[in-house]
Amino acid sequence: MERVRGAGAVLAVLVVLGAPPAAGEELSGVFQLMTNHECHFINGTERVRFVERHIYNRKQFLHFDSDVGVYVGDTPRGETLARHFNSKREWLEYKRSAVDRYCRYNYKADAPFTVERRVPPSVSISLVPSSSQPGPGRLLCSGMDFYPAPVQVRWFQDGQELPEHVVATDVVPTGDWSCQVLVLLEIPPRRGVTYSCQVEHVSLEHPLSRHWEMPPDTVHSKILVGVGGFVLGLVFLALRLGFYLREKVKGGPQMEGVAPPLLSHSLWAPLAPSAPFLSPPFLSPQSS
Repeated sequence: MERVRGAGAVLAVLVVLGAPPAAGEELSGVFQLMTNHECHFINGTERVRFVERHIYNRKQFLHFDSDVGVYVGDTPRGETLARHFNSKREWLEYKRSAVDRYCRYNYKADAPFTVERRVPPSVSISLVPSSSQPGPGRLLCSGMDFYPAPVQVRWFQDGQELPEHVVATDVVPTGDWSCQVLVLLEIPPRRGVTYSCQVEHVSLEHPLSRHWEMPPDTVHSKILVGVGGFVLGLVFLALRLGFYLREKVKGGPQMEGVAPPLLSHSLWAPLAPSAPFLSPPFLSPQSS
């Protein structure tokens, strides 16, 4: 059943003393008197019900229901007022005509913005921490900014629906003609498993799905990156060493019998000092 509340309630605040208090003084009491008009629609405007409620300090004391056709008192004071209004035939006819005059008339004007309004939801999955249960956290599916309120949210694990271990909030109106809902998956997510949140809404031609997977382990990834870098460094070192040896072989002796160039003394140990030159005995000065 579609339910559209009437255009606003009449609110009267009565101060006991009948005048605003002076500065620094407190009110001795505040009383609330409210009249609320409601229009109830079934299957569009095929069946319409008008209800008028009179409330004093949050307690209903008198109401008019178009299905009944007369005022009904909810308190002793309300019963007295009901007899008074029911004695006025023209006033009763006026209230009974509110089904067409008030409800059906406003339905035509407001339907494009209320009944026919369609806003698709925005859906996201987030990992939220859990203080009461161990593990990496719990997955939360958020459906935001959709209208009208009826919506269905389901969790899947690798394509298989998870009807259990799912906790959902009520659909909450946000005050700007949109709604939101949160659905928590109570089981902890596992690595290598794909989780999906599927949302069905009247504004969508097909169900809307969002997918989530556990990200890789950061520490393990760093170790793999380090090992990979070390192996790659060894490969480059082996290639450089191979090129160096190849170039060295190319720069060696090309023809047999040709001696290699003399190496500088800086690359060799210094020669031992030569022995003093001794002249033959026949050339010695003593022999003369």
